Amino acid sequence: GEAEKPAPPAEQRPSRLSKPELELLESTTAMFRLWDAQCGGGLRRKAVVGQLHEVTDLLQEPQPEATSKRLFTCAAELAELAGWMSYDVGLQPNAQKYFVLALHAAKEAGDKPLGSYVLSSMSRQMIHLGRPDDALELVHLAQYGSRDCATPRTQAMLYAMEARAYANMGQPSKCKRAARMAEETFADAGGDGEREPDWIRFFSEAELNAENAHSYRDLAYVAGRSPTYASLAEPVMERAVELFAKDDDHQRSYALNLIGMATVHLLKKEPEQSAALGRQALDIACKVRSERVNTRLRKTVYTAARDFGGVAEVTELTDELNAQLPESAEAV
Repeated sequence: GEAEKPAPPAEQRPSRLSKPELELLESTTAMFRLWDAQCGGGLRRKAVVGQLHEVTDLLQEPQPEATSKRLFTCAAELAELAGWMSYDVGLQPNAQKYFVLALHAAKEAGDKPLGSYVLSSMSRQMIHLGRPDDALELVHLAQYGSRDCATPRTQAMLYAMEARAYANMGQPSKCKRAARMAEETFADAGGDGEREPDWIRFFSEAELNAENAHSYRDLAYVAGRSPTYASLAEPVMERAVELFAKDDDHQRSYALNLIGMATVHLLKKEPEQSAALGRQALDIACKVRSERVNTRLRKTVYTAARDFGGVAEVTELTDELNAQLPESAEAV
C-alpha cells in the first residue's frame, strides 16, 4: 500500500483557492471596472494593483489547470485595468508596463478576445500619445488574433478603434469605412442573447457613437480644422451625449463627450455653445478624478480662449476652470 500513499496530500492540502474564492476574485474585478467608469482611475488604482499582486502570488503556487486558467484571466483583466487607470491619471510608462503584463496573462489563459481587448487599450494609448501608425498596427494585430472567436460587440469596438487610428493618420475614406463597419457589426451584437465577457459590456450604443464621433472630429483637426468633418461629427456626438446623460455609471465618458461636443462647436466657430458644454463638463470633471478629462477640458477651454477671447462666456469659463481645476502635481 506504500505506492498509493503520496497521492492524497494534493487532495487533502486545502488548495488555497476554493470555488467561492475564485468567484469572489472575478466579481471583484468587475466591481473595480464599474468603479473606474463611475469615478475615474485616480481613486481605486492602488486597490487594483494590490489585487493584481495577490493574484500573481496565487499563480506562483501549484494550482489545478482549470483554476490556473481562471487566475490568468483574472490577472489579465486586473493588469489591463491597472494599465487603463494609470493611463487615465497620466502615468503613461506605468500603463504600458501593465498592458504588456495583461497581454502575457491573456495569452497564458488562452483567451484571444481578451488579448484583443488589451491590444485595443494599448492602441487607444498610442492615439493619445500622437502615434496613430502604432495604434493601427495594434488594432490590426487584435483583429487578426481574434477574428474567429470575438463577439460582434468586441469586433465592432475594434473597427471603431481602427477608424480612430485612420482619422488621426488623415485617411478619411478608410476612417469612414471602418466607422461604418463598426456600426454594421454592432447591429449584430447582443440580440442573440450571447454571453458577453464583462470587459466588453462598456461598449454600448453610446460608446459606439462616441468613438465614431471622435473619429470624425479628429479627421476635422487633421484636415486643418475642416468644418465639413465637424458637421459629420456633430449629430453622432449629440447622440452619444444624449445617451450618456442617462447613464450614471459612465460619468467620465459623459464628460469626455461633452468636451468632444465642445470641440466640435469650436471647429464650427460657435464659441457660446462650446462654452456652455464646457461648463457642464467642468461640473462632472470636479467629481471624477481623471487627469485625462482635466487635460482635455483645459486644452479645449484654452483653445477657445485663444481663438474667441472676446466672448464673455468663454472668459467666464476660463476663470472658473482655473479656480476649480488648477493644474495639479498629479499630472506630472
